[in-house]
Amino acid sequence: DESAQRTAARLAMEIGYFWYLRADEAIASGWFGRARRLLEPYPDSVEHGYLLSTAIDDALAEGDLETAAQVAAEVLDLSSRTGDETLAALALVGAGIAAARQGDVAHGLAILDEAMLPVVEGRVQAAYAGNIYCQLMQVCHDLADVRRARQWTDATMRWCEGFESAVMFVGICRVHRAQLLLGSGEWQRAEAEALQVCEQLSTMNTSAVAEASYQLAEVRRLRGDLASAGEAYRQAHQHGRDPQPGLALLRLAEGQVDAAARTIGAAVRTTSDPLSLAPLWAAQVEIALQAGDRQAARRAADALGRTAEVYGSSGLRADATEARGMVATADGDTDVAARQLTSAIRQWQGLGSPYRAARVRVWLAEAYRAAGEGDAADAELDAATAAFEALHARLDVDRVAGLRFSAELPAGLTRREADVLRVVATGRSNREAAETLVLSEKTVARHLHNIYAKLGVSSRTAAAAFAFQHGLVDEPPTDLHRSV
Repeated sequence: DESAQRTAARLAMEIGYFWYLRADEAIASGWFGRARRLLEPYPDSVEHGYLLSTAIDDALAEGDLETAAQVAAEVLDLSSRTGDETLAALALVGAGIAAARQGDVAHGLAILDEAMLPVVEGRVQAAYAGNIYCQLMQVCHDLADVRRARQWTDATMRWCEGFESAVMFVGICRVHRAQLLLGSGEWQRAEAEALQVCEQLSTMNTSAVAEASYQLAEVRRLRGDLASAGEAYRQAHQHGRDPQPGLALLRLAEGQVDAAARTIGAAVRTTSDPLSLAPLWAAQVEIALQAGDRQAARRAADALGRTAEVYGSSGLRADATEARGMVATADGDTDVAARQLTSAIRQWQGLGSPYRAARVRVWLAEAYRAAGEGDAADAELDAATAAFEALHARLDVDRVAGLRFSAELPAGLTRREADVLRVVATGRSNREAAETLVLSEKTVARHLHNIYAKLGVSSRTAAAAFAFQHGLVDEPPTDLHRSV
């Protein structure tokens, strides 16, 4: 009869959802198809609503936000007629995500907050509660809305930890708590949470394990455990999580500047969603500046700034302000750099992110040094070092030490530019310099262009003479005519 068919359809959808969480979309689709067939002879019911709600997720995954909003409205209407709160929450979360990603952020987040209320009050079926929370947190993460993410994570953990059967839900909460702990500088706790997810949900929720693996990789990269970070990024990728931008930043930390630039460039070119692009652009600014490609860095910073203006979240604005300050520092526009970077420090401190604030202090120190304000630069480096040491960020501590050494370099040369100049001044070609420094010829050429500009010269011979005069090489230049 109809009641039995509807019950069978609901069970088919629950089984399909289980397979969906395990990332087996073919089997999940089969079960959803069975549910659809069972319901075809009957008029609209709450089961029809649950089946229709899967189309919201499909539309969101494809970036079809208008369709997602339209279907969410249909599901919400059906939920009001059936009185099913879980169905209403599923509709609201879909509508909220669609609105936020279309740029109506305040309205979208208000809808998402409404969707979460019955979740933390225990009025939503546990099988769906985890998915609703996870979708909310993904939006908060993409928007870098740290405050809202913390509030809902705390509320959700208080509710779900009282249920022994909520292992998956607790695990999902742990993933997002690891993201928050990483941002707040509690790296040891972030690692512990992520490891627990990998152990508990290895056979239950592929996407949660993928994100936990990525968070593990991030912690280990920031601490300087590069080999272990690389393995964790590989695990994340195997479970379906794009390892960018972390993997590109790992290559940068390994000294593979050109590989990092290629990797992040490919990620940017193959991504279309602006919120997904934002962290890629932020990483591209840093990588491009290390590669001496100020034009690429400027393009990425501009794109990040436009996205921050559209979505208006505090985290995206902090990212954009930092990026503008970094580019201004590289351009030698020290007044603009100091204003932007000082503002970025305040923004990251307000968001409770000590690591990001310390990173910006390093750039601010470079801007101060370029402006001839050595004492101010030293003060920023001291503050950054203290923060990095407290976090056990070994590579950043080493970087600051290197910057203190590079303060002795003439004409505002960076360490990498000095390395290129030393090699070229010995008479080696761009190709030979690239092989010596493990760079591409294109990167060597970009560095030489920047070196000429800083030294006020137009030839390799003049640059080599400068290197000899300032003690960067021991021998005076010979005939330097080779450029490739």
